Amino acid sequence: QVQLAESGGGLLQAGGSLRLSCAASGRTDTTYVMGWFRQASGKDREFVSATVFLGSNTYYADSVKGRFTLFRDTAKRTVYLQMSNLKPEDTAVYYCAADGTFATTAGVPEWSPDSWGQGTQVTVSS
Repeated sequence: QVQLAESGGGLLQAGGSLRLSCAASGRTDTTYVMGWFRQASGKDREFVSATVFLGSNTYYADSVKGRFTLFRDTAKRTVYLQMSNLKPEDTAVYYCAADGTFATTAGVPEWSPDSWGQGTQVTVSS
């Protein structure tokens, strides 16, 4: 497992933009996938976005497509989640995640990470 350090959460109004960062440390030489989940109060944790370092594939949940963009620095094993046109329903704790088991079915990812960050709160007011 690797250690993940997130930053960039905050409070903002609907329509605004925010960027989250996550850097991996430790045994990163075998880190092959990184990305984000989120968990709103009273709801299950849900997938947001992921990138596989071997190749250029990046995946998004339907709820964030066209608004969120995941950038990566492969050499540094760092990912950034650029969030635009934020909505109140985007309010959640955002967790960086890495590795574990990752597969796709018809282009839809199924991911069970084995490394997690501590989470960063994003609050969007209407």
